[in-house]
Amino acid sequence: MPSDSRSPVPAPKKILLSVPHMGGAERRYVAEAFDENWLSTIGPNLNALEAEFGRLTGLPGVALGSGTAAIHLGLRLLGVGPGDEVVTPTLTFAASTNPIRYEHATPVFMDSDRATWNLDPELLARFLADRARVNRLPKAVMVVHLFGQSADLEPILAECRRYELPLLEDAAEALGARYRDRMPGTLGDIGVFSFNGNKMITGTTGGLLVSPRQDWVDSARKWSTQARDADPLGVNNYVHTELGYNYRMSNVVAGIVRGQLEVLEERVLARRAVFDRYRRALADVPGFEPQPEAMFGHPGSRHTRWLSCFLVDEAKFGMSAVDLIRRLDAANVESRPVWRPMHTQPIYRDYECVGGAVSEDLNRRGICLPSSSSLSEDDQRFVIDAIRRLAGVA
Repeated sequence: MPSDSRSPVPAPKKILLSVPHMGGAERRYVAEAFDENWLSTIGPNLNALEAEFGRLTGLPGVALGSGTAAIHLGLRLLGVGPGDEVVTPTLTFAASTNPIRYEHATPVFMDSDRATWNLDPELLARFLADRARVNRLPKAVMVVHLFGQSADLEPILAECRRYELPLLEDAAEALGARYRDRMPGTLGDIGVFSFNGNKMITGTTGGLLVSPRQDWVDSARKWSTQARDADPLGVNNYVHTELGYNYRMSNVVAGIVRGQLEVLEERVLARRAVFDRYRRALADVPGFEPQPEAMFGHPGSRHTRWLSCFLVDEAKFGMSAVDLIRRLDAANVESRPVWRPMHTQPIYRDYECVGGAVSEDLNRRGICLPSSSSLSEDDQRFVIDAIRRLAGVA
């Protein structure tokens, strides 16, 4: 990487994008699992986690090995299969899209709106109206709540209900967010959450599926443990009448998630504070624009700022977002672009995409900065000073 007088001296240790932040109770729950030898996919932590998450969401749920597994089971619950189409945002991580292909269905990608960076409700309305006229409606719609901000759910839900289409909400990045004082992931037919190592709270891995339909949750739980049926002989002679998977969360991981769930609100407030420090300290940097917080006309709406995201105007800032990411990396600061749209990925570039210019622009100009809830103010000051130096702002 070429250097110039603006290049910051590298940080003594890598400042990472988003790291786990333990709260203290996790050790107790994990120790109990070891002490009582509950080290499989059954146990008290699993039962307690599902009950505690149910109180948070108001919905029954099942704890699974990953958010991806939850999406896969969710699509199967919605009856998605070979030849079906599923509308899904193009601006997302591949883990949201790949489960559609697991069921040999076809994704139809849809562009973002600039207010939320999530699926554009107006595009969806026009697309579904056009498809209804030719009797080619998709099987389902999926939204992904990106970076801690909810999609605009009311108009999306209205269109889904108009055409009797189910809605799956991927809220992997938005635990703790609010949409008009409601929790994203709980308004549709199925909601999915993730406890991956870089998320708002973590189990090191893990996910959870919720639904207002208890029978769907029960089916997902069965499928997650290889779809084992009750044995008519009563001797645990394994019987299987449908396809299942090894998708259940372990009781040990559930213990970590339980401890993390106790500090969820603290983690949200800490990440919002990280973002606010960036926003204030970089407000005078030309061409460096924060991701907007959409309030949806309601004071109860909230962006968690899981990641602190900004847009770079190359002409005003003095370099592109990609160059800034490279220069920060040379300074020992981890950052990354906003998600690369799925319709530009080699594996998905031959699939239909409705629009695409907004998501491509967000990917081209977007940067995600270190956002950990445990990020020290000294480390954040280093990142801020590095950006100001690279922008040529004293």
